[in-house]
Amino acid sequence: MVGTFGSPRTGTIDAQSRAPFGWAPLVVLFIVGLVDRIEHNLLSGVLPLIQNEWGFSDTAAGSIPTAAALAAVLVSLPAGYLADRFSRTRIIAVVVFCWAIATLGSGLATGFAMFYAMRVFLAAAENIDNPAAGSLLADYYPPVSRAKAYGLTRVTTYLGGVGTLLGGVLAELFSWRAAFLIMVVPGVLTALLVWVLREPRRGELDRLVAAGQLPAADPSGGGTALGAPRRAAGGKPPFWPQLRQVASIPTLIFVCVGLAFLSLGLAGIFFWLPTFMVRGFGVGVGTAGSLSGLITIAGTLAGTLVGSWLGRRWHGTRKGGRLLAGGSGITSGAVVLAGALSMDSIAALTVLVLLACSLMSIAIPNMTACLADVVPAASRGIGFAVMQLLLTFGTAFGSLVVGIASDQLGSLSAGMYILVIPMVLGGLLTLGARGSFERDAAKVMEEARR
Repeated sequence: MVGTFGSPRTGTIDAQSRAPFGWAPLVVLFIVGLVDRIEHNLLSGVLPLIQNEWGFSDTAAGSIPTAAALAAVLVSLPAGYLADRFSRTRIIAVVVFCWAIATLGSGLATGFAMFYAMRVFLAAAENIDNPAAGSLLADYYPPVSRAKAYGLTRVTTYLGGVGTLLGGVLAELFSWRAAFLIMVVPGVLTALLVWVLREPRRGELDRLVAAGQLPAADPSGGGTALGAPRRAAGGKPPFWPQLRQVASIPTLIFVCVGLAFLSLGLAGIFFWLPTFMVRGFGVGVGTAGSLSGLITIAGTLAGTLVGSWLGRRWHGTRKGGRLLAGGSGITSGAVVLAGALSMDSIAALTVLVLLACSLMSIAIPNMTACLADVVPAASRGIGFAVMQLLLTFGTAFGSLVVGIASDQLGSLSAGMYILVIPMVLGGLLTLGARGSFERDAAKVMEEARR
């Protein structure tokens, strides 16, 4: 029902509930993230056919995600500003509808320039909803279930394989344009679904945690009572002082920079993976898209399950336990991925890339939950905007690096090997955040109690 979807299940907030507003908001935001990534990743699945039709180089192809990501960077901080001041559900609904329009334009494009412009517009629109969604989740779910909530929604970031798979299969069955046109329908339906989602009060759960009316950590998981952001202020500070406050949190900066390096490598390697399979192993577009998609889907789900288990076991029992799990997974996964690229059979490549994807996905349910623990409720929009800004900036150049290396060296794999180095560095930086996490989280809890 309009206006009540996502309301407290009993009319008041249940102090013993892990989901006082129910799990429906989580399902809706999961769908938003999934539709986002499917639309975004259609391109990698259909790229070989678009290149055949319009005849552009690998450098030009690699520049599409770069230009799109740079456009997204420009809107990241304004998106955080909006998320902290206006209705977050309305922001997301409008943005999702804009995705659908951009996807329609991609399918109807009459030339490379128009197609290019639609992909850039799509990426800019996609980035506006992330701070709003991140802020909403912290107001729907208390710290005791926050890692689960963030894990399930952030996993969609790495489920782009669904889009790659659909793109390759639909392009081979019908045409590459059909892949984009079909995705307009779920985009519009998702926008309508978000429109009827109730907006929770900012920081209400955090105030209840600070007052001892809600648990701050899972009593059965051995966790410490860390993670409740400070009390939301009645008024909002000016934008730049608010940004400086968020940017001064060491844990946030370490994790965001580490994830930016990781996204640089992931964006480049997985964007070109279907094309790499087509050129290097002689498989069809549908087969390449299906294999690439299944790798990211299965690997992401497996890694997320393992990461959720490790994060729950290690949080509060090891120094920066969630960061230890995530950083170790990223570092080891990057090393395995380097080995995968040297394989001379499609089967060996598939198995090792799947393993690498699983290891790196251990970070998914842990990283965002850590950031929610150290950023105050009144500034979470800005906090998640900073994360999205650095992630998007890292994503911007991965595909372009591989494209340039391919044109200059005549080898896609050469550019993909180059990107393994920043991925390892990203894992090490994430591990480095362990030194400040407990201190930053404790500071937030102390301020929440005032």
